[in-house]
Amino acid sequence: MNVSELLRLLQTEHDEITARADNLREQIERLTTALAQTEARLTELAATRKVIDGLTPPDHEPASAKTDTVYQRIVTAFNEHPEKVFRVHDLHEQLGLPTDEPSINVTRSRLGRLARQGFLTQLGRGRYQKRT
Repeated sequence: MNVSELLRLLQTEHDEITARADNLREQIERLTTALAQTEARLTELAATRKVIDGLTPPDHEPASAKTDTVYQRIVTAFNEHPEKVFRVHDLHEQLGLPTDEPSINVTRSRLGRLARQGFLTQLGRGRYQKRT
């Protein structure tokens, strides 16, 4: 195999990998948009539930916090304390969530999404506050 043939093979592989990377970027963009829309809808539903619970007669049992998703509970914590700066670990303790590293990492991802969507502001490494 000579050098020009090797260069041709490398260029072919480069072109194929570039096309695959472009395709994956497009998929990520579509999924990111769909996820943002879904999470925004979850936030709207949580707010609606809170309003409806506030309007129901006192003898009505409010919706159980156990049926809320962790994501909804996080959003509610920030809505209830809009001025508070939360650290991920402190948020877990407040919500009664496990404080093991895998659980903390999942919450970091959720908070990152909320920050990218404009709901939260990241004030520093691991510090979040509701955007006002």
